[in-house]
Amino acid sequence: MSDDAPHRQRTTTLLLEAEEARATPEELFPLVYEELRKLAAAKLMQEKPGQTLQATALVHEAYLRLVDVKSAPEWKSRGHFFGAAAEAMRMVSVTVGTQAQRIVFPPV
Repeated sequence: MSDDAPHRQRTTTLLLEAEEARATPEELFPLVYEELRKLAAAKLMQEKPGQTLQATALVHEAYLRLVDVKSAPEWKSRGHFFGAAAEAMRMVSVTVGTQAQRIVFPPV
């Protein structure tokens, strides 16, 4: 087993506890932040040059969407959570890109 195994197990435990409302998003965030940050950096490397979204902002916005109490799904595993995180990051990236492309015309 790797040195990372206890950390991974704690993350999985908190994800399952979050499903049962025994763990808070504040407890989970420090455990998943570094991995989410790596995921965000990899995602942004695939973007067109000139985009202005930073990895930290992408992580924070995606995490807020993931832990929204009204719509948070039941996490089955770490893989499920990080897959959902990747999808949330994609959606944030699309939203930011769409907003950046809008042309604002002055009122007539």
